[in-house]
Amino acid sequence: MIDTSVQTVVKSKPVLPLTTTLGPVHIAVTDRARALAIWQDVVGLELIAESGNLLQLGAGGKVLIVLETGAVRPAVPRSIGLYHVAVHVPTRVDLAQMAVRALQRNVRISPTDHLVSEAIYLWDLDGNGIEITFETPWRGTLGDPEKGETYAKTADGTPHSGREPIDLDGLLGELGQNPVLAARMPAGTRIGHVHVHVNDLQIAMDFYRDVVGFAGFLLINSFGMGDVGLDYMPHTVAFNIWSGPNAALPPAGSAGLRWFTIAVPGAEHFDALVGRLEKAGAPIERLDKGVETQDPFGNRIRVELAN
Repeated sequence: MIDTSVQTVVKSKPVLPLTTTLGPVHIAVTDRARALAIWQDVVGLELIAESGNLLQLGAGGKVLIVLETGAVRPAVPRSIGLYHVAVHVPTRVDLAQMAVRALQRNVRISPTDHLVSEAIYLWDLDGNGIEITFETPWRGTLGDPEKGETYAKTADGTPHSGREPIDLDGLLGELGQNPVLAARMPAGTRIGHVHVHVNDLQIAMDFYRDVVGFAGFLLINSFGMGDVGLDYMPHTVAFNIWSGPNAALPPAGSAGLRWFTIAVPGAEHFDALVGRLEKAGAPIERLDKGVETQDPFGNRIRVELAN
């Protein structure tokens, strides 16, 4: 159970129910073996099913990531699309286990302390961004740098940059004296958030907050990013303009984001979201299990009824 007693200030309340979750994220890759070398062997997801060029990976029998092989080129830098997908783990030990798998295979990682979470960043061999996250919202709050506040503050009031390096020795110490190393992520691992490239922060905030219905958290023009979520940090969807104001969708056949899934509980909430998309003029394609739409920049989103 995540203790959310210490929270950031939510600038707007979510329209979506608080039990809304993110479903599977579909990502294109060039090669099966190269993809599994990271997503299975380092991240630790299990290969649950395989059909044609689709690899369904997850934890505890639940599909979290669907890899679509056959891309003709790696992810294209400075384009619209995936910055990273965040796989959230239940315990800090799970984060330490993942770090060990990466270190054993000499895979470059970037362990970062965001105060309200600890994260390990890495990339698959096609350049798709991955974040492994352990949520720690009880450790402090986030401020608003646009108002002159420090980005983060610990529970005792100490300023924190939100971008400190994680003490790897301390993290690995979570494994104890005689660790039993795990090859796979445990049940309870989930897709916690998706972070995408856009080319206008305010338009992105207007879409994900006012149309999709998340709460607006922070829009930090000086950082070039914003985020939205439910009722506590970390965010559910983040977006940045780091690819530049002229960023466009990558060429067809590139590795990268195909779509991410928002699972909405209750037909009335699903119908209300579809109604907001229609009113906003967003493209809508009816599917067997829901609808597909796009944000104003072309990032594809599937909205489904939660099981």
